[in-house]
Amino acid sequence: MFRLSNLLNSVVEGKPARVLDGSIAIWNFTNRCNLSCLHCYSKADLDAVDTLTTENVMDTLPKLKVNGVKFLIFSGGEPLTRKDLFDIAARCRELDIVTYLSTNGLYVKTSNAEKILDTFDYIGISIDGSPEVHDRFRGLKGSFVESMKAVDLLNSYGKTKVGIRFTITKDTYDDLRFIFELAEAHNIPKIYISHLVYSGRGLENLEMDLSKEQRIAAVEYILDKAFEYHESGRDIEIVTGNMEMDAILFYNRFKEKYPEHAEEMLRRLKAWGGNSAGRKLLNIDSEGFVKPDPFFPVKIGNILHQDFSDIWTNEPTELLQKLRVHPRELGGKCSDCRYLDICNGGSRSRAYAIYGDMWAEDPSCYLNDVQIANEE
Repeated sequence: MFRLSNLLNSVVEGKPARVLDGSIAIWNFTNRCNLSCLHCYSKADLDAVDTLTTENVMDTLPKLKVNGVKFLIFSGGEPLTRKDLFDIAARCRELDIVTYLSTNGLYVKTSNAEKILDTFDYIGISIDGSPEVHDRFRGLKGSFVESMKAVDLLNSYGKTKVGIRFTITKDTYDDLRFIFELAEAHNIPKIYISHLVYSGRGLENLEMDLSKEQRIAAVEYILDKAFEYHESGRDIEIVTGNMEMDAILFYNRFKEKYPEHAEEMLRRLKAWGGNSAGRKLLNIDSEGFVKPDPFFPVKIGNILHQDFSDIWTNEPTELLQKLRVHPRELGGKCSDCRYLDICNGGSRSRAYAIYGDMWAEDPSCYLNDVQIANEE
């Protein structure tokens, strides 16, 4: 993920960077969900039965810690359908693992809101546009109203730990402005904007993805808002996900506005290093399979049959070793791109879905030949 607001604010104000000291694990604790979202990479539904027991999870958590995992994102399906979720999160706290909850918000009620806030370090609730668009995209009429009730309820406690998550596709593209207006009107402290990755229902619905022209327009608008919030002092953080090339458009905009800070920004962007699948990011799915990221087409092990330490550290597969080369050795326009050490080539899942080649360029990259030419 690309924390552009944090980078913008910290560099201009001369503050230390927020460094990811450790790895992030996204764990799909269940494949059970009360919604049927068009872009769902895990194809979750209400009929799913949990494969992983509480014991399976608890046995693995210390191994995550030993292998450098500092952040654990609770995902699904809908993670709040698991009755042991709070116990799992409590164990993470004992291990000093930061916990994020990714939820649709429909199971957030007055009866459990404070417990959720006290348990998790951050809660992200999915909102995919205006009520009509959101409900159609999520497959349930009235879901927008219920999800926003959850956002407002949790934020009413004043703990600034709740944000909204928005996936941008052709279906939701026209509602990008609405999402920012919603955050401003409801004083929501964080907006996470995810680009579509071709996996699960996202792979079945490739026609949902933006054209490159739409994507550029969308990213330019996101950057407009980030600079607007910075200059006005508005405390809304913007993060984008699954499109590391956003950092390059951001950098080009930044060096025009703040040339005196351009060198430091470039240094921090290179230190961030772009796509980190298999390096500082991993996924465990609802059946215990370990993957470099949630969308990845290849599994590298299973915690039900292997020790996590062997999978991730002791006996990494050749694929994992190759993913950890930075910058990656990639084909297509990535091979000559002067920004490869910033974005690291973007999504390997998209490359594989379109070209059948894990090491091809990311087909969603919107940078043109002039922008990436090795002139500097």
